[in-house]
Amino acid sequence: MPGTVTAGLDGSAESRAAVEWAAREAMLRGLPLRLVQVWEPLPDPLAQAPLLGAEAEQDWIERPPEESAEGLRRRHPGLEVITERRTGAPVDVLCETAGTSELLALGSRGLGGLHGFLVGSVGLAVTGHADCPVVLVREGEQAPDEHRADPTGIPSAATPFRPVVLGLDITAPNAALLDFAFGAAALRGAPLRVVYAWMPQPPPSNETPGYAYEAEAAPATAEALEPRNAFMLGRALEPWRESFPDVDVAEAAVEGSAGSVLVDASRDACLVVVGRRTRKARLGAHLGHVAHAVLHHSPAPVAVVPHA
Repeated sequence: MPGTVTAGLDGSAESRAAVEWAAREAMLRGLPLRLVQVWEPLPDPLAQAPLLGAEAEQDWIERPPEESAEGLRRRHPGLEVITERRTGAPVDVLCETAGTSELLALGSRGLGGLHGFLVGSVGLAVTGHADCPVVLVREGEQAPDEHRADPTGIPSAATPFRPVVLGLDITAPNAALLDFAFGAAALRGAPLRVVYAWMPQPPPSNETPGYAYEAEAAPATAEALEPRNAFMLGRALEPWRESFPDVDVAEAAVEGSAGSVLVDASRDACLVVVGRRTRKARLGAHLGHVAHAVLHHSPAPVAVVPHA
């Protein structure tokens, strides 16, 4: 079903937060919201247990998505909500669903404190294989969390959005990633903060065996890299600044670990956008270390955008 925002619903608190986020996103985009609930059949011996019979299965399948859809229509007048009940392996079904969606939202469980957030195996697998952008929404996420605090210091959905944060690799600035981030900021009327984090190459150790040649270039210092990286970042953004003239863009080339820098930036963001290179191999999480770190530690929703 092309042209929908899709959310996976399993009745958990984190999936309900993802559904609410997806409803708000669908309203921003003027698209229908599709709720997908997957029933994974149990092995025959368990399926015959009295508490897991056909009646319980039918109740589990039918009631949660319909009840959620009814509440969403009341809270978001004008929102078209479609429900689907599918049978199969959740990862396979959700990845198939992503292939016909503009966006897929899933939940991640909050662990609190410095421990970050728990992204389950299904969420990681779908995020690593889906053909459309996947947004992971933490448990407890609410609309006011995405907005600036009001004059009394209380977050409010009536105030402007917090910035959208984009983590960009200037050595390969991908068009799909940039287009998604600029589009998300434009939809929200939010500023866009683009971050490139870099680490200077360490000088060669005197204890390293080998031969030195006078013609070999010395590793670039942090002082030399900073202006070059800032220039390259600005140049990469030029076409999108022209395409999205109303988006207020601020860029920063920051020395440090990309994952840590983006997690820090996420604390004042309404959405964090990172990329994921597509791969044909089915096995593996397919997520780089930066995306993995941000998914587990960003307090804001994280959009992972697949790109070639």
